[in-house]
Amino acid sequence: MNLADIVIVLCNPAESGNIGAVCRAMKNMELSRLRIVGKRSDYDGETVKTRAVHSYDVWENAEFYSDLESAVNDCAFAAGTTRRHGQKRKGFYLLPEEFAQKVFSLPPPAGAVCKARAAAVFGNERTGLTDEELNLCSAAVTIPANPAEGSLNLSHAVQIIAYELYRKALPAQCTYEPVPLGRLKQTVAVVSDSLQRIGFFTLAGRNDAERFWLSVFARAGLSETEASRIEKIFVKAATLALKKRE
Repeated sequence: MNLADIVIVLCNPAESGNIGAVCRAMKNMELSRLRIVGKRSDYDGETVKTRAVHSYDVWENAEFYSDLESAVNDCAFAAGTTRRHGQKRKGFYLLPEEFAQKVFSLPPPAGAVCKARAAAVFGNERTGLTDEELNLCSAAVTIPANPAEGSLNLSHAVQIIAYELYRKALPAQCTYEPVPLGRLKQTVAVVSDSLQRIGFFTLAGRNDAERFWLSVFARAGLSETEASRIEKIFVKAATLALKKRE
C-alpha cells in the first residue's frame, strides 16, 4: 500500500488559512494528494502559504473540481467525515482507525479506471457535509468528541484521519522478542529458589507462588534482558539478606 494512493478531498472550504493548515497536516503524515471542490481563484495563496509553512507544495499541486461527484469518481472507496447522525444519513459510521483498516484492505488501483484507492472527504467548516454530499460517499467516518462541543477544526479533523492512515502504513515493528514460556519457567525457578533460601516458604506455598509469577511474567511479555535482570535482582537480594543474618 502506498500513501500516494489516498486523496484528501475538501468540499467548498471557506477559509484559505484552514486550507494551509490542512496542507501541513497532510504532509506531516506523508499525504500529498489534495482535491478541493471549488476554484483556486476563490482562495488567497499567500494566506495558504503562511499556514502551510513547508507544505505549500501540497497546495500548488492541488486539483480542483466543480462538484464532489467528479472529485471522487475515480476513487475505489470514499468516506465522508461527519459528526451528525440522522435518518437520511449513513446507517453506520466508521471510526478513524476502522476507516484506515478498510483502506488498507482494498486492492491496489487498477489501471486508468481507478486513479486513487481511497478518499477521505471533509465538508465546509461551517456546515459540514450535506446529506447529498455524504450520499456520494461509500461510507461515513465519525471522530468521537465531546457531545457538547463535537465540531472539530477542519485541519484537526484531517490530522486525525491522516494520522490513522499513516500509522496503518507503517511496517509492523517489534522492538524485542518476548521469551517463550520455557524460559519464563527458568526465571520463576530462580525467583522461587531465592525466596526459598531466605525462608520465605516456611511450610508451603511455593507452587502457588510459582503459578502467580509465571502468570505475571507471561502477561508482561518479558524480553531476555528483563528476565535475566529479574533473576539477578532476586539472587542478589537473597544473598544480601543471608549476609545480614550472619
